[in-house]
Amino acid sequence: MTAGKSDSDMGFREFNVGFDDDGIRLDRWFKRHLPDTSYTTVAMWARTGQLRVDGARATPGDRIAAGQMLRVPPPEADKASADVDKPKRVRERVILSDEETELAQGMVIHKDFQAFVLNKPPGLATQGGTKTTQHVDGLLDALQYDNEGRPKLVHRLDKDTSGALLVARTSRAAAFFAKAFSGRTARKVYWALVVDVPSIEDGMIELPIAKQPGTGGEKMHVDEAEGAPARTRYRVIEHAGNRAAWVELQPFTGRTHQLRVHMAAIGHPIVGDGKYGGAAAFLTGGISRKMHLHARRIKVDHPDGGSIDVTAELPTHFAESLKQLGFEEKLGDDLVLDEKTAPTREQMKSRAKAHAKAVRKERKGERRGRGVVEEKAKGKPAPKTGAPRTGAGSKFGAPRSGPRVEGAKPGPRSRPGGAGKPGPRSGPGTR
Repeated sequence: MTAGKSDSDMGFREFNVGFDDDGIRLDRWFKRHLPDTSYTTVAMWARTGQLRVDGARATPGDRIAAGQMLRVPPPEADKASADVDKPKRVRERVILSDEETELAQGMVIHKDFQAFVLNKPPGLATQGGTKTTQHVDGLLDALQYDNEGRPKLVHRLDKDTSGALLVARTSRAAAFFAKAFSGRTARKVYWALVVDVPSIEDGMIELPIAKQPGTGGEKMHVDEAEGAPARTRYRVIEHAGNRAAWVELQPFTGRTHQLRVHMAAIGHPIVGDGKYGGAAAFLTGGISRKMHLHARRIKVDHPDGGSIDVTAELPTHFAESLKQLGFEEKLGDDLVLDEKTAPTREQMKSRAKAHAKAVRKERKGERRGRGVVEEKAKGKPAPKTGAPRTGAGSKFGAPRSGPRVEGAKPGPRSRPGGAGKPGPRSGPGTR
């Protein structure tokens, strides 16, 4: 934002819209640059024609572009007098210790004019809370450098989850990335070690999640009645016999503790996650008791065009566990990141209609089948029918019990003569 010359006769102020404010609403501009001006005042200026953008009347909901000129009325007399005695609320830059500065700057694995990507270590909270004094948000002053604005968190990771964390360097980038995450166009890939081996190698978990009563919101659980929709895709990368599996996880919604809750709900808690897996979440044989959940990769469109696509190295305990179980890190990165995204509401409606139509067709076939039996009982030849099959081998067979997991492929099989090694697989993700 650049202030221009005021109108000496009327007292109007002029401001040039800066690059960081490109595309935001006019009322949002006031919140950023003239926070003491209330929305009511801005709306009144708009109604009376005093608020102008490039000379034209404007409303609080109008979006502005970099380079435009705003004409803003002078502050109210009583407001102006109050501001003389009232100091402006300017956030002072926090002075961090050398150790804190080194920690913050050491986490940076990607840097450009609009964003950082950090590799957050396990055990460091993303934001502060009760009894939490050191956290990523409190270290961001070390990454401000010569920028006017302080970097802003775009999303968060659990305290014990490590890996790629996106941070915006400008207000414009923060708004852009927030839209990408809310619109589910940002892609996040996690790696996890889980207990036992999923019977379906490539599946989609669809279980609604809500806060668990009595835990103060500290713990989530599957709640079919009141939970918010949650979808997670997983792919088995490798497995060590029936003891543990290394999986890739892609969340298509952003519920609290979603990956941890979903994997525990299908009977495969993440190794080290005692909160949701209990004692069963810990492996013997020297495997670390720390959480084995890592944000391996993040891919998101960039505000200036192109995309950010960054991979975060594993923490020491996770890398050692992979090696101890005989897994090769390269295998996980060889999986192709497909472009599957969460379906839109229209797509879900279309699928529901197609499913209902198929069910009606199958029921019609069943009625034909009953007619064939009756004809046989009367000694008449049975007419040929094209009724679809039902049962275990049918697409619309008997409903399964337990958590809903849609799978594309059956679970992995061990190679002959190689205990703990997976058999060959086919289909998407084959190496």
